[in-house]
Amino acid sequence: MGSYAPGEAAERSGFSLDTLRYYERIGLLTSVRRTAGGQRVFTDDDLSWLGILRCLRDTGMPIARMCRYAELSRGGEETMPERLALLAEHDRAVERQIARLRAQQEHIREKIRYYRTHAV
Repeated sequence: MGSYAPGEAAERSGFSLDTLRYYERIGLLTSVRRTAGGQRVFTDDDLSWLGILRCLRDTGMPIARMCRYAELSRGGEETMPERLALLAEHDRAVERQIARLRAQQEHIREKIRYYRTHAV
């Protein structure tokens, strides 16, 4: 299992060091080990978890919902139905956002077609 300094974990996860510290402070990251000198050491498991957080954040999940998901994830198998419901709800929100983006994209494409046919 790999171990990564904070800078490397930030680079691999795509999060800034400040974001990693913030996520630790609000409870999204709870298992990050520390060296005797107090420096955080990230593992492959931590990076995997950060990958999930990256996905949720990039798809627009609010921080409060991410915190709820993290809390449920620490709750063991008995929280799986609630985690499933939370993710299914988020998936529906992502679908709605994709539909809005597709409609907006079509509007942009209409403008492009217009300008191509009317460009001097």
